[in-house]
Amino acid sequence: MKVVLFCGGFGMRLREYSESIPKPLVEIGDRPILWHIMKYYAHYGHTDFILCLGWRARAFKQYFLEYDECVSNDFTLSFGPERRGVGERRGAETTAAGGRRHSRRVHLAGRDLEDWNITFVDTGTTASIGERLRAVRPHLDGEETFLANYADGLADLHLPDLVRFHREREATASFLTVKPSQTFHTVDMDERGQVRELRDVTQTDTWINAGFFVLDQAIFEALRPGEDLVAEPLERLAHAGRLSALRYEGFWGCMDTFKEKQMLDDLYADGNAPWEVWRPRVPGPAVPTAGGR
Repeated sequence: MKVVLFCGGFGMRLREYSESIPKPLVEIGDRPILWHIMKYYAHYGHTDFILCLGWRARAFKQYFLEYDECVSNDFTLSFGPERRGVGERRGAETTAAGGRRHSRRVHLAGRDLEDWNITFVDTGTTASIGERLRAVRPHLDGEETFLANYADGLADLHLPDLVRFHREREATASFLTVKPSQTFHTVDMDERGQVRELRDVTQTDTWINAGFFVLDQAIFEALRPGEDLVAEPLERLAHAGRLSALRYEGFWGCMDTFKEKQMLDDLYADGNAPWEVWRPRVPGPAVPTAGGR
């Protein structure tokens, strides 16, 4: 299935970075959060990506056009006249003393993008998510079902579970829903302002959209020109009984604020990044969610 990633927003809530860098290109560790998300989908076999670009679209194109796998992977640097092997890149040739020509070779211990296919689509600077999705519809011809994501959230979800959930319910759209982890309280009060109860939002039966979508082509029948994805079309689908949400209590983190970015950075630095499902897992303490949209 193709994966649509919405990368065109301004990211105003992460102003420490997003005034100059699009939020999906803000790094967690030494790679943009967008890379982590794409690596997650690629781990489950979904390597055909459509990037819905908008603000600073050129930055995304330059990042991938200039991508150097040596920066993201371990490698061995060799010199000499040996034959080029699998996974090797030949660099510039040099002339040593005595006139012998030597070449510099890089042997990568791992690869990132070798089977990725990325389509870059400028969907407008101020377009809504729904408008961006409509703009890439021609690139989804033949895709009965496809995946989509806001490109700012990470999870350790076993992705096939969400796809199976979507198909079993014969829904037009399904998404992942998680408990909010922000520190605020809900207020129950009467019409006069008399407070009945204060409750920590994490202790309520409140669930939020986590941004991992599975969508059928019929989504375009519900999505009208100028509409956002969630507000109008998904509400119509909900009333028609064609919208499903999978409750998930595992790790999920959204990079909306500097605090949330720092939390994700700390998990990565400690070698305990739950979203890196492509790495062998080492048993350890449970990790908290990183916040919500």
